[in-house]
Amino acid sequence: MKPDNTSKYAANRFSIAPMLDWTDRHCRYFHRLLTNETLLYTEMVTTGAIIHGKGDFLAYNEEEHPVALQLGGSNPQDLATCAKLAAERGYDEINLNVGCPSDRVQNGRFGACLMAEPQLVADCVAAMRDVVDIPVTVKTRIGIDDQDSYEFLTDFVSIVSEKGGCDQFTIHARKAWLSGLSPKENREIPPLDYPRAYQLKKDFAHLNIAVNGGVKTLGDSLAHLEHVDGVMVGREAYQNPYLLAEVDQQIFGLDKPIKKRSQVVKEMYPYIEAQLSKGAYLGHITRHMIGLFQAMPGARQWRRYISENAHKPGAGIEVVEAALAKIPQELDV
Repeated sequence: MKPDNTSKYAANRFSIAPMLDWTDRHCRYFHRLLTNETLLYTEMVTTGAIIHGKGDFLAYNEEEHPVALQLGGSNPQDLATCAKLAAERGYDEINLNVGCPSDRVQNGRFGACLMAEPQLVADCVAAMRDVVDIPVTVKTRIGIDDQDSYEFLTDFVSIVSEKGGCDQFTIHARKAWLSGLSPKENREIPPLDYPRAYQLKKDFAHLNIAVNGGVKTLGDSLAHLEHVDGVMVGREAYQNPYLLAEVDQQIFGLDKPIKKRSQVVKEMYPYIEAQLSKGAYLGHITRHMIGLFQAMPGARQWRRYISENAHKPGAGIEVVEAALAKIPQELDV
């Protein structure tokens, strides 16, 4: 029996993972041009940055909806403060990071190390749920260090769901080593264990369970959706963004035309010009578009031209137009 996706979490049927230094507001706007239905996540933002930082760490484009804010923190009161601010700004979901294994994150007592403190995570979720009406969700691993039994995972989910009220979890189907591996190695070395996420859905049928980690294609996604409620794609969606062009059709079942790559580039022009007029740098926007023509004739020339020219002082929309001219338009189908 396929999982039910008619709940309030239907948008999480397919989502793009929060990726530090990658899924900023420019990236999310670009991805939204490729797919209307996919749930987009911000980069992880710490509670300290929101409460004490000088910038506007909650800024986003209205076109990004549905969009979720991922928070990093472990103080229930601070998380509640940030969740309330985010809800007031119109975010569609608040997600708590219980999956990042970096030393910097551990030193701040958040991320994957929180798997060892399920009651604290439950308190954090409950505090946020008390002040917002939007979903509060958790993204976690299947285990940490030597605490990687299925019982450890189910104990964590039981406590966070029952004591905290969380009813949606995204499971990165690898455990995390909190020492000895870099964040990059933690995304690649611990083996994937999708069956564990599938079993979690069987044992917690009332919860919405999404799987993350190593998903490369929409075919992979559809296979996972036979067992769980949602799929979160990470780096593949960033490095090969045209993967997203058929998500609305294949994953959400919508009858709509598939955009050509060149069409997406041209639809970025008004956004790019508006952002440049506000003082943004072209390279900060176009870096997210580099992989759009992956595996197509002219892709290397597209990447090279943007990489060599977008960061020059005064670079404008003409750089993107010139780069697009490197692509044989008759092959953009």
